Amino acid sequence: MVMVDEMAAPVRPAPNAGPDPLTVGVEEEFLLVDPATGAAAPAVEAVMAEVPDELRGQVQHEFQTSQIEIGTPPGLELSALRHSLGLLRTGLADAAEAAGVRLVAVGTGPVEGPVPPLVDNPRFHQMVERFGLLVPSPGVNGMHVHVGVPEPEIAVQVLNHLRPALPILHAATTNSPFYEGRDTGYASWRSVLWERWPSVAPTPWLESHAHYESLVDDLIGTGMMLDEGMLYWYARLSSKYPTVEIRIGDVCPGLDDTILVAALVRALVDTALADIAAGLPAPRVPHHMLVAAHWRAAHDGLEGLAVDPVDGGLRPAWHLMRRLFNRLRPALERHGDLPLVTALLSRLQAHGTGAARQRAAYAVRHEISDVLDDLIRRTRGSAGHG
Repeated sequence: MVMVDEMAAPVRPAPNAGPDPLTVGVEEEFLLVDPATGAAAPAVEAVMAEVPDELRGQVQHEFQTSQIEIGTPPGLELSALRHSLGLLRTGLADAAEAAGVRLVAVGTGPVEGPVPPLVDNPRFHQMVERFGLLVPSPGVNGMHVHVGVPEPEIAVQVLNHLRPALPILHAATTNSPFYEGRDTGYASWRSVLWERWPSVAPTPWLESHAHYESLVDDLIGTGMMLDEGMLYWYARLSSKYPTVEIRIGDVCPGLDDTILVAALVRALVDTALADIAAGLPAPRVPHHMLVAAHWRAAHDGLEGLAVDPVDGGLRPAWHLMRRLFNRLRPALERHGDLPLVTALLSRLQAHGTGAARQRAAYAVRHEISDVLDDLIRRTRGSAGHG
């Protein structure tokens, strides 16, 4: 394992030239559970009724009635992002308790129980009519990071540059090892469930924005997607905002984890923009190698091995994370994020991913209820790694 102090090595001054500061925003999906049984609870309407008025514009339904989603406004400062997420998580946790359930930041429900019904939304019903219930689970909960890139042609080039780095960030977010009361052997079982949808995949190599649009049209034309909203590539152009949207991982258990991933994603986009401006080409990693790298990330998290997408070799996952961190240092410094990210990455290495922490909680008494109790505590906005 990489030693923490290696990540805190002295930093060379960042160049003065570079892209303008980039906005970043986050969407997080949560599970609602019955406090007595731990099973997913179809309680989203009751929880929505308890959400404070000042937060309602940033809270919405998800696919199943056991899920609820928050979204932050875009901003430049991580401190503001953390403040928004803290208010939303705490407010939503309070609303859930008022409705008689609990809010849990977990990739999918660890306790066996009835599959909650869909939210009564015509589009969701149409999805099930077309594809069947591909994910008959308590709900799959992810985290999406939006980084502002308003020019579509440049944004498509950014997507090409992101492809090799996303598997190690996928590994960092793993937070769903348990399912139906058992350890699945995966760090992210949500990833396995999610990949049943036909349009979930690494982002393909893109020649231009016109090429991107033609691929989307082709996938809709074949019937594999209802619309552009079902484009579930790990990185895509947002259909709603002038952003690049990265949607690789489980929802993170605590705020420290979320802020770390958001900062690394923004730095990755910033680095891609700098490389594009300098005329540096993106590595053209084969699609099958990215599939392998993402599978390994979902299986091992950061606690095992990772596929180096460039050469196909297996490396300790933390070695690839350290390499990415070192590459992103100038961008992190440009945004003023380097000290915080250095500290958060060290904490992540010391405490482990969400999956590792869930397994540690389970190991004490071999009770899934202990896992849920720990997750509920971490989900509240005041909790970090704990």
